[in-house]
Amino acid sequence: MPVSGPSISLHKLSRHYGTVRAVDGVSLDIAAGSLVALVGLSGSGKSTLLKMINRLVEPDNGKILIGDEPVESADPHVLRRRIGYVFQNIGLFPHMTVARNVAIGLELAGEKAGRDARVAELLDLVELPQDLAARMPDQLSGGQQQRVGVARALATRPGLMLMDEPFGALDPVTRDNLTDQYKALHDRLGLTTIIVTHDMAEALYLADRILVMEDGQIKADATPAELLSGNVGDEAEALVAIPRAQAAHLIALSKQA
Repeated sequence: MPVSGPSISLHKLSRHYGTVRAVDGVSLDIAAGSLVALVGLSGSGKSTLLKMINRLVEPDNGKILIGDEPVESADPHVLRRRIGYVFQNIGLFPHMTVARNVAIGLELAGEKAGRDARVAELLDLVELPQDLAARMPDQLSGGQQQRVGVARALATRPGLMLMDEPFGALDPVTRDNLTDQYKALHDRLGLTTIIVTHDMAEALYLADRILVMEDGQIKADATPAELLSGNVGDEAEALVAIPRAQAAHLIALSKQA
């Protein structure tokens, strides 16, 4: 499918909280249609960087372009309708049905025609049964709730998806299934996706490009294969060492079986 997602450009982007440099002069170009993972230890600046793209956090300095358009040229609420946003705590409205949760972006944009059909289309897209539309969020499993969150983020047909630890609170089996499904969805819709994760194994599997952050700066920028080669710096190597050791341990155990 043709790429529908935009390119992203960051130029000397900074955000400080007092003396803490959460993001420190980051410049970066992301090609349209990319699936990019932001990894690093807690406090490295991943989430702050992500939230500056949709203006949930405003930068102290620097520029952000989505395509050719500076993000500050649009009102924040208008900008966010063009950007899907999925985060770990899901944030479904507990007093709304699944259908209304999915359609809330359309409702806020004043889109009335075809809303029910769009909800049905989105439930199919994220592989949820249509009969869940009338349920309340607390009647769903964690994995189902996160699928609803993805459907809601896609409702206004954004080309850009920002995801902040979207699968971190799920059990391993559900997490792996949703990771597979989202990767297929990204490719099918031609999206540009930036995903924050602390799980290097998830990043290596999911992304076509991985950015390693430390102290508010990008310390490594590489493909999964390049990261696994061990030639992209100590910060990246320390993160890659964890899944590598886990894989070696599992292979050793299988030989004992």
